[in-house]
Amino acid sequence: MPEAVALLVAAGRGERLGSHGPKAFVRCGGRPMLDWSLDALRAAGIARIVVALPAGHEAPEGCVGVAGGTERSHSVRAALAAAGGAADVVLVHDAARPLVTAQIVRDCLAALTEDVDAAIAAAPMADTVKETDTLSGSQTTPVVVRTLDRSRLWAVQTPQVFRAGALRDVLDQDDAILATATDDASLVEARGGRVVVVPCPRENFKVTTPEDLQLAGLVLGARGR
Repeated sequence: MPEAVALLVAAGRGERLGSHGPKAFVRCGGRPMLDWSLDALRAAGIARIVVALPAGHEAPEGCVGVAGGTERSHSVRAALAAAGGAADVVLVHDAARPLVTAQIVRDCLAALTEDVDAAIAAAPMADTVKETDTLSGSQTTPVVVRTLDRSRLWAVQTPQVFRAGALRDVLDQDDAILATATDDASLVEARGGRVVVVPCPRENFKVTTPEDLQLAGLVLGARGR
């Protein structure tokens, strides 16, 4: 397994979660969400961790802290700069995914072979997915255009593991371009990089709503039992 540095993105505001503070510090399963991801990264053997933080928060013990940006990729870029240039492999994970496991981390790292620029955790789509458009003159009524082949569709997660050079290259772009990226792998794709999918359980979902938070707490509680 290659030696890697982990960038933990924890600067999200948590507006859709309805929290009174940054999402990563909301308690889930009796602990801040951030702590669960730290445990998984360390259990997978990653010792160097940089955390992109919201204003007014300090880095957890043993981690490097850096101020997060206004958008997700801005936070990743700041964390990568703080990590320095020693590591050849960079892992990026969202602190809002507290159900990540050490095994998922190890699987993503192992998938970054010599001919791959990025390896990303993802779950196969279980639902039927339809592409829609709107009726002429209507702004609210979606109309089905086609049904997509779900056997080829994946719901993307984190961690995402990159060749450090490839990630630095795609993050060295205008802020406006980075602001449109919903994940870092899409930036590598746009530059012609090779990205592979690491099949992972749907359980590794992102906590976005109060219902997500409740479900994640139940799963973490079940693991503890």
